[in-house]
Amino acid sequence: MELPKLCVTLFVLVAFFSSHAATQAAPSNSNLFREYIGAEFNNVKFSDVPVNPNVEFHFILSFAIDYDTSSSPSPTNGKFNVFWDTENLSPSQVSSIKSQKSNVKVALSLGGDSVGGGSAYFDPSSVDSWVSNAVSSLTKIIKEYNLEGIDIDYEHFKADPDTFAECIGRLIKTLKGNGVISVASIAPFDDDDVQRHYLALWKSYGHLIDYVNFQFYAYDKGTTVSQFINYFNTQSSKYNGGKVLASFISDGSGGLSPQNGFFTACQKLKSQQKLHGIFVWSADDSKANGFRYEKQSQALLAIHH
Repeated sequence: MELPKLCVTLFVLVAFFSSHAATQAAPSNSNLFREYIGAEFNNVKFSDVPVNPNVEFHFILSFAIDYDTSSSPSPTNGKFNVFWDTENLSPSQVSSIKSQKSNVKVALSLGGDSVGGGSAYFDPSSVDSWVSNAVSSLTKIIKEYNLEGIDIDYEHFKADPDTFAECIGRLIKTLKGNGVISVASIAPFDDDDVQRHYLALWKSYGHLIDYVNFQFYAYDKGTTVSQFINYFNTQSSKYNGGKVLASFISDGSGGLSPQNGFFTACQKLKSQQKLHGIFVWSADDSKANGFRYEKQSQALLAIHH
């Protein structure tokens, strides 16, 4: 009689450890490709950009900004407006690309670098009013455009890190909880003030953030492959447990460029099971060279991801 009991005990232990192991996020590669679009108003359309059927493809509309010229004294009160090229990137064009390409999702990015001739600041008057305004204004835009996600790309701050963390964290939590979005990402870069804000957000709400669109192109132009790998590992440890994506800027103005070894670095990350995806800033600039590096990026991601 003892033997079956022992077997049952072993079975339970094996089952426990198997399920426990499954919950530990094993490093893995992904076939995710993301591209920002619409900030530079040079008539780029979704249909211009090549989409490989074997990747998961996210367009990120740039930008929705909480800049409300009618309000006084604070124009950054959570009332978001669309600041991308709506003539070429309209709700009907979102519907069209998604119906043609079943692997495409579309998100919008919040903030960006500048608005109205000055920096786009994160400067809420209170957490509660900002979150309330942001939830209602963004829900309206997201539903009108039939979008799946939001990306957080604030780069200038008048509020402290805890206020930023609470506002953005509660926004993501509410939009996900309401079923308005299924995907959330953040887009930090290696600047002390920027990192303080995003790491505070990550600490409190990282479990709700699906991807870290780290702006590796904000490092110096002429970054080498080994430097890029070091930067990638450093940021992956800061955003611990996060899916940090590799990135390049298509005008070649910074970071490790596709011409100088970006794909070599990606192959290396892939061999180490660390390539969670690639994103590009931006389709607007890539239009000039026929999106050659978008094609290359997606081809790399599509192979045995």
